Amino acid sequence: MYTHAPLWKSRCPFDRARLRSTSKKILNMTEAAKQKPANSLEFFPINMFALIMGLGGFTIASHQLERIIGINPVISTVSVFLTSGLFTLFLALYIYKLVRYPAAVQAEWNNPVKLSFFPTISISLLILSACYLAPNKQVSFWLWSAGTILQFITAFAVIRFWIRKEHFKEMHLNPAWFIPAVGNIFVPIAGAAHGFVEVSWFFFSFGLLFWLILQTIIFNRLIFHTPLPEKLLPTLFILIAPPSVGFLSYTALTSHGFLDPFAHFLYYSALVMFLLLVSKFGQLARLQFSLSWWAYSFPMAAFTLATFKFFEITGLPYMKMAGFGLYGLLALLILVLLLKTLGAALGRKICCPE
Repeated sequence: MYTHAPLWKSRCPFDRARLRSTSKKILNMTEAAKQKPANSLEFFPINMFALIMGLGGFTIASHQLERIIGINPVISTVSVFLTSGLFTLFLALYIYKLVRYPAAVQAEWNNPVKLSFFPTISISLLILSACYLAPNKQVSFWLWSAGTILQFITAFAVIRFWIRKEHFKEMHLNPAWFIPAVGNIFVPIAGAAHGFVEVSWFFFSFGLLFWLILQTIIFNRLIFHTPLPEKLLPTLFILIAPPSVGFLSYTALTSHGFLDPFAHFLYYSALVMFLLLVSKFGQLARLQFSLSWWAYSFPMAAFTLATFKFFEITGLPYMKMAGFGLYGLLALLILVLLLKTLGAALGRKICCPE
């Protein structure tokens, strides 16, 4: 009895040719889909502004070093122009992303890790305002004004988002959560110089309050729950930033000409965190490079600045030497990060889907 051959055993050359053609088209479309996003600004990450924070911190530290040594502000001048140029470029690219790919920006806002990096834009403005305090106080004022307003808006927006969302779990908590709320502590550094003392005290209190809250729950996560993923381990260095910046802001607001007990508490809290994290250097150095490495830069710059400020107020010679040593480490760190970031950009490992 004659039976039809199964369809998959068809000997018709037309069917096989069509099948090969269709398979080839599907493969080509898949390859194109994989390659297309690599150059797309749709994947320009919000945490790129952490680079501006690191370079801005280095600029301020360089200016302080030049003032202490008594040399012309060459390094800080070059650095402030580089930082300003990159900030303008990054801001233009992210605005383009917002206009062209609003869904991608919304996805970052809804991401429990990336959400915390949105205030890096306003903090970058505040850091740039401190960079321009010496060379151009008028520019510094406008940068500070824009940064302060934007920081207030983004900080409240993120905190309200934390409170009203139900999908956050302990695994989402990491030191980057310091950025939105504790970033307010940076406002007084330029704010006090511009005469906005009460506004500066408001933001200082705002940031200090959430430093205490977040420090407690983050250590609860680190000790009692799952460890941080390797990619987020560099964010541990953010723990150094709140007491370091707090020390700088507090001394800018009080201006006693000496260090009171609370100023000592803030500085030595930063020192404790610095020593704790330096003890983990071996583990951190083995990590594969990613943009999260820039989390090392601003906290290191803030602690260097706090050490220089400690020396300027007390005149203790060992604090001066400590500041020089920290600045050397900071300069080396910034150089390594810039080279690593450039290599990753040339290798198309940035602005691509994760």
